[in-house]
Amino acid sequence: MNEPLDKDEIERLKSISKKARMQIPRQKMPEQDAQERRHNFREVPHGLPAMSAIQEANRCIQCKNPGCVKGCPVGIDIPGFIGCVAKGDFQGGIRKMKETNMLPAICGRVCPQEEQCEKECVIKKTGKPVAIGRIERFLADWERENGLMEVPTTGAPSGKSVGIVGCGPAGLTVAIDLRRAGHEVVIYEALHAPGGVLVYGIPEFRLPKKIVNAEVDVVQRMGVEIRYNHIIGQLETVEDLLARHQAVFLGTGAGLPWFMGTPGENLNGVYSANEYLTRSNLMRAYDFPRTDTPIARSKRVAVVGGGNVAMDSARTALRLGAEEVYIVYRRSETEMPARIEEIHHAKEEGVIFKLLHNPTRYLGDEQGRVSQVECLRMELGEPDASGRKRPVPVEGSEYLIDVDTVVVAIGNGPNPLVPRTTPGLDVDPRKGTIKTNLATMRTSRKGVFAGGDIAIGAATVILAMGHGRMAARSINHYLETGVWEIDRLPGDEPDPAK
Repeated sequence: MNEPLDKDEIERLKSISKKARMQIPRQKMPEQDAQERRHNFREVPHGLPAMSAIQEANRCIQCKNPGCVKGCPVGIDIPGFIGCVAKGDFQGGIRKMKETNMLPAICGRVCPQEEQCEKECVIKKTGKPVAIGRIERFLADWERENGLMEVPTTGAPSGKSVGIVGCGPAGLTVAIDLRRAGHEVVIYEALHAPGGVLVYGIPEFRLPKKIVNAEVDVVQRMGVEIRYNHIIGQLETVEDLLARHQAVFLGTGAGLPWFMGTPGENLNGVYSANEYLTRSNLMRAYDFPRTDTPIARSKRVAVVGGGNVAMDSARTALRLGAEEVYIVYRRSETEMPARIEEIHHAKEEGVIFKLLHNPTRYLGDEQGRVSQVECLRMELGEPDASGRKRPVPVEGSEYLIDVDTVVVAIGNGPNPLVPRTTPGLDVDPRKGTIKTNLATMRTSRKGVFAGGDIAIGAATVILAMGHGRMAARSINHYLETGVWEIDRLPGDEPDPAK
């Protein structure tokens, strides 16, 4: 991060044509060797060196109508911060980014840029898109490692107070924007650490806890109070919060694990990914017995699912000492929802992919512990409602895999505790999500807003942050005007879908 800059090279890059910029190859990010990293929990990528970040930034041709900004759920001025990096102005770049995103070190690591900002990059039409996420990560790491993290200015005290339930990406984003507006903010967090899914769901090798803690520290230095081990719906209710706050935001995420109803799921050794990753990530079970949270020490692990959580679970199992780890997924790799980078890393580390396979039952030993998983081979048929080809069973193709641990990673739903204890809060009976106007993030209960996974089901970190920014605007409008019944915020275009 602190290597000297080649000023002559920076000047040369400034002078080249757009066509020449498009010929600059996408810069590779150094990372740990696969055979080394599968045995440790250290972060896999090392981040771009400074001159590589500058070269990558110079691949951007500064479009007049940048699609990358439209592809970003929080509307970051991407050409703005990239333009600063291209000139070697890292301080200017991080300040430009933080106008709209106060969690860049997190977003630069875990956001699916390939499906959002980078997907809309003009350069992608003729080659590889600008590595927006890697440049974002570089800037955030440069700022932190050089001790230059700035605390945003907060507005004059408004005399208004807002309670936020959940210290995940949605709740943190709401808190930041409300403090900028001068409101008092208190976050109520059920766990003993901040970050929500950022700390309990994402492993250390993908998002180190020190990164989350550094960015949360800035939020607290802005004057946001965080109350830990505070379960709303148990210790207090939303009604109690409304008695002392003028508005409440619900950002409780989707922490309720789903199972498939497969026979044998109640055997010992069958985990939900939620429990498996929470034990390892937040409760540091990988360091047992120095920490007091045990976890299964496995030799053969089957992880059911094909998303990022499945990849995280499989790669965690390797690091916990498993000799063989299988991903069991009922479709092909083309249909996998996991990021390409995560699939690539899992393969490099030795995870075995059992594609077009579906578990039909789990078998146990005499002690009631899972010992085998029966799988059925599948083939792809016509597309289903998701647009992906529907898996069709191949009759008579069942076979057994010897395992001693199974991790079910097929998704999560919203925890029903808050909706169940909040009168007047409408819930989608099928999904369990809180019914929320996504143009205003307002719920059916006056004064109560919601966003992130609790409003739409399990999604991405950056989408939750986008909800947080919208909710903060809506809360500001409500606190200033007292008006509740609106379909959209003043100045916003009507939703053409409505």
